[in-house]
Amino acid sequence: MTCGDPDLATTRAIVLSAIEAGADVIELGVPFSDPVADGPVIQRASERALRQGTTLAQVLTLAADVRQHAQSTGMIVFSYLNPILRMGMKKFCAVARHAGVDGALLTDLPVEEAGEYLHAMQRHDLAPVFLAAPTSPDDRLKRIAAASRGFVYAVSRTGVTGARQQLAGDAQKLVRRLRRVTKLPIAVGFGISNAEQFAEVGQFADAVVVGSAIVETIEQNQGREAGAVGDFVRKLSAKMS
Repeated sequence: MTCGDPDLATTRAIVLSAIEAGADVIELGVPFSDPVADGPVIQRASERALRQGTTLAQVLTLAADVRQHAQSTGMIVFSYLNPILRMGMKKFCAVARHAGVDGALLTDLPVEEAGEYLHAMQRHDLAPVFLAAPTSPDDRLKRIAAASRGFVYAVSRTGVTGARQQLAGDAQKLVRRLRRVTKLPIAVGFGISNAEQFAEVGQFADAVVVGSAIVETIEQNQGREAGAVGDFVRKLSAKMS
């Protein structure tokens, strides 16, 4: 979810509701003014969160609060590179670790330029998660797999985030290619919007990432965001049981 949409107190309630409903890993999205990898749903969420004045520091404070209530849930900071650079790479890693964050995914940081980031993440025992796309050649998949910890995020299709009615056939092929180069769990995301798609991807991936559909649920349920997200996550979990 995008932290600070509609406000940080509601984000906290949404996160705890999702965990109670069965979410295994939470992605805490840092709002950014130019989210080039995201579709209109998350773009609008970022705009709303930024109007609230939400910052990376506040997201990390929220993470520390959530960690006190959820000891075993995975927690990933999902951000663009700019907010991390503004805070400072070393400071970000130190504060994130202290907050109980498990790792980070920087959407627009290519693995080829991630040397400083990887060093800082390793020093603070944080898991760097990288995106692998269907268009990535095999040698780049190997590099992504070698740099990643925790899991590898397989992008189900080219393009930006956002719910889709049908999944592209590229996702399963990409997972097969990644399995040849890594033993890490593989999570598939981008475009998964309902319980049927969630279950379909769960047949060949280790984890399924749902982002825009949850952000849209928040947008469409003003005043009852946490309950609506909890209901949505329970529907996903029930489909897998």
